[in-house]
Amino acid sequence: MSLNRDRFLRTTAGAVAGLAAGAADLQAASAADSVFLGLCCPLTGSYGADGEDLRKGYLLAIKDLNAGTGVMGQIPSLRGKKGVLGKQIEYKVADTETNPNTAVQHATEFITQNKAIMVTGGVASSEVIAMAKVAQQQKVLFMTGASGSNDTTGIDCQRYSFRSQCDAYMVAKAIAPILGKALGTKRKAVYLTPDYSYGHSLTGSMREFTEKLGWTTVADVVAPFPSPGDFSSYLTNIANSGADTFVNIEFGNDGVASTKQAAQFGILPKMKLVVPNVSTYFPDGVGAELMAGVYGTQEWYFSLADRYPLSKRFLDDFEKMYPGVVPRWTAHIAYSQLAIWADAVTRAKTFNAPAVIATLEAGKPLTLMLGPVHYRAGDHQLVRPVPVVIGKSAAQMKNKADFFQVVDIVPGEDVMQPLATTSCTMPPV
Repeated sequence: MSLNRDRFLRTTAGAVAGLAAGAADLQAASAADSVFLGLCCPLTGSYGADGEDLRKGYLLAIKDLNAGTGVMGQIPSLRGKKGVLGKQIEYKVADTETNPNTAVQHATEFITQNKAIMVTGGVASSEVIAMAKVAQQQKVLFMTGASGSNDTTGIDCQRYSFRSQCDAYMVAKAIAPILGKALGTKRKAVYLTPDYSYGHSLTGSMREFTEKLGWTTVADVVAPFPSPGDFSSYLTNIANSGADTFVNIEFGNDGVASTKQAAQFGILPKMKLVVPNVSTYFPDGVGAELMAGVYGTQEWYFSLADRYPLSKRFLDDFEKMYPGVVPRWTAHIAYSQLAIWADAVTRAKTFNAPAVIATLEAGKPLTLMLGPVHYRAGDHQLVRPVPVVIGKSAAQMKNKADFFQVVDIVPGEDVMQPLATTSCTMPPV
């Protein structure tokens, strides 16, 4: 199934045309004893493992908001309070199937049937961009889940949508100097790119910053998304490319499958593997043997609990709620986005979306699990640090989830794309 931009527009336009909910419905919803949030998580499909981690993060966040506990209880505006503006949070979780059509359907149902005061979620940028268009049309806040495409806060930016994950530009600008120092400036790179917004964004940004270092891009091998699972024809081209560096842009189950198949093809012993945006369960899927020495980034990593007090609190509370499970970075996104939203609603003293948007756009820093963060008004991209990591060997791992050493935490201010080059034309409220 091709998930190109024109299809996104057609899918979203069709859904919006069928919507009937309006501002009066949302005002009535917020006047009740509780408010409803729609959680859209890909629990199946290529990014199902990431979506399950996202779901767990949302549920911990809602539990803490309703009880006034955990990290939520440490936020000044929320301290000593249960619920948000005195209202308990109700919710439903819908499986988007890593599919923008399904995501739009569920987001639409949450808005029209459940009178959602806010919708959140998604892991594939295709589904996030599609849901953001619905939220914009219906004037309902959308706090994105995981989305790494530059387009999310670029050409497809929306006034009612806010993205907390590092975009592709931030990832590439953060990791490129480290790659140049560690691997040298005369590398020949070949890319494996999933054929949708995220893939092309990250490949484009990586090429921009590595080529400035002196790297040469010998080929960009584009594979369909969702993938059929068999990457043999694409890996044949990579094996014959003459490259010495394999930059794998694939994500989720596709990232795991393509990397393991690359090892079977004999590519990895000959080429240095780089995974710029490491998906949550990618290292578990490929194992420490393939992960060792691989450079990448993580939106958040559990060892940051040693550096940030609220990361420690988040880690402890997550492991208490889900024994034996270590939170990954999609859970961090889920929790952070609900914390940022609840703080903004509380400071605005209303659930009214335009007032909450204005509060977020004011850019007041909020200290969370990565220290102080804030949203940039011009494109609704979160200004936040970018952790750069390298894979550990099996002998270096302290536990089964200890795949990475954090080699740098790059300040967000140093890697933000200049607003004038984002192609974002922010719609009116």
